[in-house]
Amino acid sequence: MNEPDSRIRLRLGPNDARYSGGLVAGAKAMEIFGDLETEIALREGGDEGLCAGYDMVEFLAPLRVGDFIDATARVVERGNTSRKIALELHKVASIGPDGRGGHHDPPVLAARASVTIVVGPGVEAG
Repeated sequence: MNEPDSRIRLRLGPNDARYSGGLVAGAKAMEIFGDLETEIALREGGDEGLCAGYDMVEFLAPLRVGDFIDATARVVERGNTSRKIALELHKVASIGPDGRGGHHDPPVLAARASVTIVVGPGVEAG
């Protein structure tokens, strides 16, 4: 399997909770996806780029405080100044309020999306 074009790994902390029971809003997944898109735009266009639009977004499993996540982005199409990107966010481990939990094997797909971004002009696909 090919390595992703961008990856973020992190643990969701108490500041990420928006609902009772330590539930994290879907907006957090979108924030992470935005950071992945920005990294790709910087690498391929030399600036932060712009999000032209999401074709699809799915929230498939709840995220909670204590979850360790692995989010990836892959460029699936390259135009002259646009990139279509496939994004996925997996829960790789979870820890509850009692400090107990474990590794998810396989990781749990919690969210996925497809987005088109606009990058700087004159970019060569490399």
